[in-house]
Amino acid sequence: MIEKQEAQQILEKMLGKGVSFRPDQWEAINAVVNEHRKVLLVQKTGWGKSITYFLSAYFLRKESKAVVLLVSPLLSLMRNQIDMAKRIGIIAETVNSTNSTEWEEIIERTRKNEVDILLISPERLGNKGFLEKFVSFNIGLLVVDEVHCISDWGHDFRPDYRRIVRIVSNLPKGAPLLGTTATANDRVVRDIEEQFGKDLLTIRGPLKRESLKLQAVRLADQSERLAWLAENLPSIPGSGIIYCLTKIDCERVARWLKDNNINASAYHAQMNNERKEELEKLLMKNEVKALVSTVALGMGYDKPDIGFVIHFQTPSSIVAYYQQIGRAGRSVDSAEVILLGGKEDDDIHDYFFENAFPERAVIETLVELIGQFPRSKAEIMRSINAKISEIEKCLKILEIDGIITRNGSRYIRTANRWSPNSERWEEIIHQRKQEYKDVKALFELKGCLMKYVVSKLDDYLSEDCGRCCNCAGDFRPRATNHQLVQKASKFLKNRFVRIEPRKRFPHRFENIIQIPEPFRCEVGYSLSIYGDAGWGRMVKEDKYERGHFRSELVAASKELITDYWSPEPFPEIVVSVPSLRRPYLVSRFAEALAKEIGLSYIPDCVVKKKETHEQKAMKNSSMQFENVLSAFDVSLDLGGKRVLLVDDLVDSRWTFTVIAYLLKKKNAGAVYPFALSASWEGGYDDDES
Repeated sequence: MIEKQEAQQILEKMLGKGVSFRPDQWEAINAVVNEHRKVLLVQKTGWGKSITYFLSAYFLRKESKAVVLLVSPLLSLMRNQIDMAKRIGIIAETVNSTNSTEWEEIIERTRKNEVDILLISPERLGNKGFLEKFVSFNIGLLVVDEVHCISDWGHDFRPDYRRIVRIVSNLPKGAPLLGTTATANDRVVRDIEEQFGKDLLTIRGPLKRESLKLQAVRLADQSERLAWLAENLPSIPGSGIIYCLTKIDCERVARWLKDNNINASAYHAQMNNERKEELEKLLMKNEVKALVSTVALGMGYDKPDIGFVIHFQTPSSIVAYYQQIGRAGRSVDSAEVILLGGKEDDDIHDYFFENAFPERAVIETLVELIGQFPRSKAEIMRSINAKISEIEKCLKILEIDGIITRNGSRYIRTANRWSPNSERWEEIIHQRKQEYKDVKALFELKGCLMKYVVSKLDDYLSEDCGRCCNCAGDFRPRATNHQLVQKASKFLKNRFVRIEPRKRFPHRFENIIQIPEPFRCEVGYSLSIYGDAGWGRMVKEDKYERGHFRSELVAASKELITDYWSPEPFPEIVVSVPSLRRPYLVSRFAEALAKEIGLSYIPDCVVKKKETHEQKAMKNSSMQFENVLSAFDVSLDLGGKRVLLVDDLVDSRWTFTVIAYLLKKKNAGAVYPFALSASWEGGYDDDES
């Protein structure tokens, strides 16, 4: 039996003399350690949920040789947790995607009782090799951090978290469980209680964050928001986080801030692990003013003195918003939280809503295909017109539900009955769209912002916060500097997209997989991102509304090619990608561009033999490649001339890749791809497509 006084001593060892338990912290520890209960802990961000599981782990390890298993969703969060464990002498190790070479050693040390806490990502529970080793462990406590991820009603549902339910059902008799989150409303709590069992003890506290000052400022254009950041960020105390919805926006905002002498860096999931760790340390030491991040730097990241959180774009829900602003103001009296929103937000979220769950037709076709005979992922991609991310999502859901299993690289249908759950998915999407409307309401709200936010999490304040812009007045200006807006507008028009050449066919073609180097494109460029601020919006309007590309786009393209890019050796002729659907749109632009640059335009050099689907309708590499493979022919011998190959949009890069291959077969020299806009979904979704 552990007494509160003993726990208090360890708490002080962890955090310093004079520190005492917050309301409910000891109650949660007591329920786990002394009563061996299953506990769901819902407490505000910065409350100290990690303290409860580390102290629980500390005392349970003293009385037992059983390991504590901690399931944690983010690498940045795991790094924080390991550092905190060291403060009280807990030996913590992690098994995740970045350290697979160390797995054997860590698992062996765990088996020998040399590890107190083993941290794993939920994805590891889908790894058969790991599970085979894992079942031999004696688990003394299961901790599920950010437990809201287990509920598909939650804002950050992850299918891999559903594997945890099986672990819970197989826990040794009397083994306690602790699930922690700051963002579980009543619906999510009920779902978790249903999955973890009726004997779950739920401890919920108030969610109001006293140190945070909230303000919402709607600035439709990205140029206005960039100007606002450059003007206001230097005077905001401390260092902090600027959240963006996409990787591309993170890179763009960080570059703009650097150009304006503000020390900022982008942070997102596609960075390598070493770079992310380096950036986390810079922020921790206040050696960078801001990290411009996606949600990759979100849940659980613990830097006590973060002075501000700014949203460059509107988050998906109040729950996500609360989770992210919770990074700020943990050990400071006041932190600024500013929500900026723009006209692109709806388009980005519509994309996320549409891709949250697999299409019913895709998952039904997948079950039917695998039911015929075992198939590999590559074979599936050649048979189903779906993105690789959607196919992988289907495979994961079906595997977790026991509908398919894996044997090596092939998926096999089991005998379990299956029916699609699309009605529930549609209900969840409807709920998420409403949650997005709830967060957008902050821009028009007349009452207390904090009171509204926590009410949407089913916590109801009796009083206003007294600190937000509606309670105490604006603490930051809403207007922007006109000259800075103009500067930002010019900046946005000069954010060109590099087009990397493809080096492999998606499957064996002409008896090869690797594209021979002499038959590849060179590096190319796109003037813009389709529909985006700057030139991208003009491209979208001209393609579908005006029916021709304006002269400003010709001039801007010429400037990119001759001044910024200046390929060496320079192209000698201009060739356009033909279209049967709009035969003059690209050809007339390419002819005007050739004249502007001073090159010869060769009409009808590339011939389109048959109508094809638009590349953006093809969802994965195999389908995109097959769509263009037999569509084009080259009518002329190029005699070694270097080619500028022009199209309006680049999506998958397969059109450029295939036409360059054909041009090279007709003796073309270097082929340089150029497009007015990149329309691939890399800004929204980082999957290779």
